[in-house]
Amino acid sequence: MPIFFAIATFFSTSLGGLFALYYKDRLHRVLGFTAGVLLAVVAFDILPETFQLSAEANLPISAAMVALVVGFLFFHIIEKVTLIHHAHEEEYAVHSHQLVGLYSALAMTGHSFLDGMGIGLAFKVNSQIGVAVAIAVIAHDFSDGLNTVALMLVNRNTTKRAIVLLAADAVAPVVGALSTRLFVLSDYSLLLYLGFFAGFLLYIGASDILPQAHAGHPSKMTVAMTILGVIFIYVVTRVV
Repeated sequence: MPIFFAIATFFSTSLGGLFALYYKDRLHRVLGFTAGVLLAVVAFDILPETFQLSAEANLPISAAMVALVVGFLFFHIIEKVTLIHHAHEEEYAVHSHQLVGLYSALAMTGHSFLDGMGIGLAFKVNSQIGVAVAIAVIAHDFSDGLNTVALMLVNRNTTKRAIVLLAADAVAPVVGALSTRLFVLSDYSLLLYLGFFAGFLLYIGASDILPQAHAGHPSKMTVAMTILGVIFIYVVTRVV
């Protein structure tokens, strides 16, 4: 049963990535939508789940908040140390950082792997919880695929490379679900992961994607797409 739902995430992720590829000529609007999605995923999905896990497992929420800051600073330091990011917004329209796109897409793939783990572990509790978690993952993995492709393309990676990373992102949940037959993730480890990934998403959304979405395209439509991205995730998290 978990593998069936994990395979469904493969198609959901793939559709999101293909959507981004099809509209790559209007990538600034896709990026605006993506920035809103990332912000909303942190606010309406990851942080509430973090707080709930902290309360249910009687774990200190401060540990997750420290992990959030570490996640934010980690990617910031990686960019600065490797000289793959320059804090000059006026250059966003012309410069490219292929490694930024690659690192970001790989991080999204890692997140998708853990999504699959989440499905597998939830089914170990009971089928009802497993189905609920699986539906939520399938719904937001469309955005994961979209984000993976958008992060690759905006950083001047080739379409071929973007497709390769999309494929890895789509397969990752299936591998993650299969891996749960081998080990169990502790509540504390999951709490730290959720905080770290929230910090990562906040960084790439605010520091990379949003500025590039508006570079050379200062339009009300891009702002509207950002708001639409927030609303989309808000509705998804409330429905599922």
